[in-house]
Amino acid sequence: MTAKTIMIQGTTSDAGKSTFATGFCRLLARRGLRVAPFKPQNMALNSAVTVDGGEIGRSQAVQALACGVEPHTDMNPVLLKPNSNTGSQLIIQGRAVGNIDAVSYHAYKPVAMQSVLQSHARLAAQYQCIVVEGAGSPAEINLREGDIANMGFAEAVDCPVVLVADIERGGVFAHLVGTLELLSDSERARVVGLVINRFRGDPALLQSGVEWVEQRTGKPVLGVLPYLNGLHIEAEDSLALNRPQGEHAAQQTLRVVVPVLPRISNHTDFDPLRLHPQVELLLVKPGQPLPPADLIILPGSKSVRADLASLRAAGWEAAIARHLRYGGKLIGICGGLQMLGRQLHDPQGLEGEAGSSAGLGWLEMETTLANDKQLTRVSGHLTLDAAAVSGYEIHMGVSTGAALAQPAVRLEDGRCDGAISADGQVLATYLHGVFDQPESLATLLQWAGLAAPQPLDYPAIREAHIERLADMLQQHLDLSPLQRWLP
Repeated sequence: MTAKTIMIQGTTSDAGKSTFATGFCRLLARRGLRVAPFKPQNMALNSAVTVDGGEIGRSQAVQALACGVEPHTDMNPVLLKPNSNTGSQLIIQGRAVGNIDAVSYHAYKPVAMQSVLQSHARLAAQYQCIVVEGAGSPAEINLREGDIANMGFAEAVDCPVVLVADIERGGVFAHLVGTLELLSDSERARVVGLVINRFRGDPALLQSGVEWVEQRTGKPVLGVLPYLNGLHIEAEDSLALNRPQGEHAAQQTLRVVVPVLPRISNHTDFDPLRLHPQVELLLVKPGQPLPPADLIILPGSKSVRADLASLRAAGWEAAIARHLRYGGKLIGICGGLQMLGRQLHDPQGLEGEAGSSAGLGWLEMETTLANDKQLTRVSGHLTLDAAAVSGYEIHMGVSTGAALAQPAVRLEDGRCDGAISADGQVLATYLHGVFDQPESLATLLQWAGLAAPQPLDYPAIREAHIERLADMLQQHLDLSPLQRWLP
């Protein structure tokens, strides 16, 4: 039996498609259905390693979790990871196939569509329902030709579409009506319902507008979804800068600073720190000075040499050196690890112009970028106190040098990862997700200077928030107009 497919599109970027799709996946899974997430084309620097050893967008990995299944490369067959203002690394069905600029990618779309349809067909043969997330808006006129991300895909597989709009942006009825007006007749016909997202206040105050838009468009409003304060669902790509810490402010005893580099990747690494009641997490953009901190973390990067140059241009190299002189701690994750060495080589120009750059020099090692991309889910123990750690590697660099003789992590497969400096102030690792497990989080916070870290189980928190999201949809979403498209 071929799976039923329902597509979630948005009137704008960041309308809440990813979050809605995550909750919708869990809602259907609660019914006992075998559900899989799918996103034909994703552009994001947050990614995850799949059970079959490939790479997909982070949102689809979270949606797979909501479905109760392992993430697979077929769930996001086309992933673009920007490494410049005009180009991206192109990943097809989990494997990097090279770099491509925007003009070339437009010509490549018919080829990419074949991979999209192959992946969808494989999922359709295994599951009862596929929840598809669109990208951006279906009404972006300049992207309509050869579209594989929104209506082009929906028409290719003949699936219904739910259109989501964010009322927080203002003009929600204009967004809905305007988007529908810009669609073709056949595209408009496959929109089976509208959703108004992130509403604050009494829904009765919106009722006249809901009735008007239903009459104007002929489409039912499936729900007015309330804004959920404090909801945490891992982001696809947007970076929330320094949100208020609220009720935990009085407990904060450790300040963690993350320099936000232009091509920062996998910033979801820091979500456990953001949620910890004893941590003040500050994300600092270029142009701002690095404030005093207990711990500075250099994040992952999709273009390490260029981001290292940006770090220096911002004056942060001197600030980090001063931080270390005064006894502060420093962690480098993935691209951040590579920056900490003596040299960084990109002889093939895999992430930009070919050449070499001097690293920050705080660890005796160097890194050379190579074609083979390391994509591995791993587990092991921190060498600090044997705390359990798990995560995933996503990198193209091979690091060598004396510093690696004192590793940060001993992996269960017998390998060692990363390094700890002789003075114990600098720790480097290739592992994304190093803060996710309660044991490793507590150990690293204690190493950074927090005397008695409170326990925080990030996987349990993530699961609770998915459940909370599904509960909200259960209460506020009318699925009756969708029944004919559900198993």
